[in-house]
Amino acid sequence: MLNNLSLKLFGIICTLGMVIVLVQGVLVTQTGSGDACGPEWPLCLGQVFPESPTVQTMIEYTHRVVSGLLGIMVIILAIWSWKKLSHIKETKFFSFMAVLFIVFQGLLGAAAVVWGQSNAVMALHFGFSLISFASVLLLTVLAFENDMPKHYVEPKISNRMKNYIYFVLTYLYIAVYTGAYVKHTGSSGACTGWPLCNGQLIPPLEGAVGIQFGHRVAAAILFVFILIMFIQLHRGYRDQKPLYYSGLFSFLSVIIQVISGAVVVLGGHTLESTIFHAIFISILFGIVSYTSLLAYRSAPK
Repeated sequence: MLNNLSLKLFGIICTLGMVIVLVQGVLVTQTGSGDACGPEWPLCLGQVFPESPTVQTMIEYTHRVVSGLLGIMVIILAIWSWKKLSHIKETKFFSFMAVLFIVFQGLLGAAAVVWGQSNAVMALHFGFSLISFASVLLLTVLAFENDMPKHYVEPKISNRMKNYIYFVLTYLYIAVYTGAYVKHTGSSGACTGWPLCNGQLIPPLEGAVGIQFGHRVAAAILFVFILIMFIQLHRGYRDQKPLYYSGLFSFLSVIIQVISGAVVVLGGHTLESTIFHAIFISILFGIVSYTSLLAYRSAPK
């Protein structure tokens, strides 16, 4: 019992730590601090501890340090979960995914510092971080599920509903990528006003405006897809409590995400609103990932 409690607490710490890493990544992008340690990795300005660092250097340096520490913690969590929760069939998969993608995330960040990368590739950095975050979150959830009756977390749903949930998760990842691409191309301010873009329902689809508008369209479609998912769960699966509530929280999260996106635009793209936007897309991705896990476990209704 004590070991299981320790695993739960450590999982919570790792999950919160992954959120901090995601926020730091947004902070690095927003403040243009990606090159603040020079074209060197893992050293910063040729030093283990940079002397007389600027604010931007400290932002990049602390991001590297925290990411490194979290990488070690995630590996520990993965091994610990593998040993203690091996009877849960998804444990090994999420352990592998958590480690694999936090390594990918680190290598991609290092490659960007040393050799540079295109905006399209750098947008994957946030996507890799998100997959690693979701894997850590789900490992933590498995530790809590270990004390629950098996039938409670194995709902019965139709194959059609199951496939639609998978589709929503896949589309959500694509929508997230479009948002990360907006940030890395510096297109955040290309559309003034909300919901119209520069006073137009459909602006000229070129350059930064096209990138920003494309993300808005992707986000609007995502809202519709998650609304449909929740309606279907509400109509047919209210008795399947974990599945139903994960759908409900997905819907509430996407509402907050849409509102936060509007606040980012109307508030002038402040650092605080951008970070809040990134946190809630991470929460949304984690919840929909859990919904997909429940769907994967389900037997046909």
